Amino acid sequence: MKINIYYGGRGLFDDPTLFVLNLMEKVFRELGVTTERFNLYEMKNRISTLPQSLKEADGIILASTVEWFGVGGYMQQFLDACYLYGDKEKIARTYMCPVVMSTTYGEREGKLHLSSAWEILGGLPCSGLCGYIADMADLEMNKAYHRIIEKKAEDAYRTISRHAAMLPASNQAVRQKIAQVRNFRYTPQENEQIAQYASDQEYVEAQKADIQELTSMFRGMMKEAPQESDHAGYEQSRWNSVSGDDFSADGRASAAGMSGAGFSDMSQPDGRTRTAGASAGRQTDTAANLRGAYSPYGERPVDGEAVAGRAGNGKAAESR
Repeated sequence: MKINIYYGGRGLFDDPTLFVLNLMEKVFRELGVTTERFNLYEMKNRISTLPQSLKEADGIILASTVEWFGVGGYMQQFLDACYLYGDKEKIARTYMCPVVMSTTYGEREGKLHLSSAWEILGGLPCSGLCGYIADMADLEMNKAYHRIIEKKAEDAYRTISRHAAMLPASNQAVRQKIAQVRNFRYTPQENEQIAQYASDQEYVEAQKADIQELTSMFRGMMKEAPQESDHAGYEQSRWNSVSGDDFSADGRASAAGMSGAGFSDMSQPDGRTRTAGASAGRQTDTAANLRGAYSPYGERPVDGEAVAGRAGNGKAAESR
């Protein structure tokens, strides 16, 4: 029988979880069990490939230390890798014993977190071990603590070797009915290959470099392509400016702003040329045009009162 141990702590010399694991491994050796330990902090670039190591194991131990909150990032990364790349059929037949020791608050929550995660993955959690250790010397010298740890190791051995039956848990029921594990439609061999690619940092960097090179190439091609819509956009902006400027206060459009699509030149009786561009002179002529006050003699437009006064002076001259 073989048991894999996955340690998710930082490997500190005073880590109580390491002491517990050493004591459990001693018990397993006495029982003729082969053990293999995986220190995740030493394999942080290859954690995505570790689910492949579950194939040869009859049971596993997930061990971590709560230093301030939670089981730590390495252990969570391993659980994510089991979800993404692990063989779910193998996980469903694998027993897991959680071991969580704490130097602060949260060892019970950490143990529950590991058990719940393994159940959601479809695995079989065993009765684990958790405890709060304020002083490493107390753990090393207290024989009663040693007997508790040894007894837990023996219980895990019996559960795994006998393939003990377990009552169904609600986490597994929710997984089967509601929270279905996402199906990536990959075979176990394909999952192994994807995990190897994901853990190969040189391959990942090469792919990133290729993507950046393609991005730069297509960006340069877009800059060199002729912009056919520039003239149309410019004409549209001119039309918007004309249509906004060539309306008088009473809402009537000037003839100069609307004729010829607003862009052709117009010659006035005095020989001046007006365009569709916005100018003060054009706005003045537009207002005069709307009031109908052009001079009959081809002179510059004047207001209505001046025309009326000129007509009166002509009549007075004829009477003389």
